[in-house]
Amino acid sequence: MYINTELQQQKNNLMLETIALKVQSEAKKSQGDSLALLALLRLLEGLHREIRDSLFLESLPSNRQALYSLLKNIEEEGGWPYIHRMKLQSLLKNLAENTFGELEIEKNTQSLVESETSKSLSLKQG
Repeated sequence: MYINTELQQQKNNLMLETIALKVQSEAKKSQGDSLALLALLRLLEGLHREIRDSLFLESLPSNRQALYSLLKNIEEEGGWPYIHRMKLQSLLKNLAENTFGELEIEKNTQSLVESETSKSLSLKQG
């Protein structure tokens, strides 16, 4: 019985690794496309919620031994799965910092262009 459980666990791990690689591949394909990446994150969050609220809750242990085994696995394997949502304030702060940096670069570039233009105009006039 233990051998069958071990084989099933290996099969499940391989299946999960395949899913993870596919999701990572899709994310990399969408690199730089915030709307596509947001759609992917929304899909993952929706799947997480759907699995947690239906299938997982229905499969919770009905006896102490099975509950102990589940809790032990949660403790040993990295805790409870949680999808962290970026808060709107953090997103806006990050956006503001990036925008400020871009504006500074743009302002400096514009100043250099104006300086070079005025120099060449003064040389032509003089």
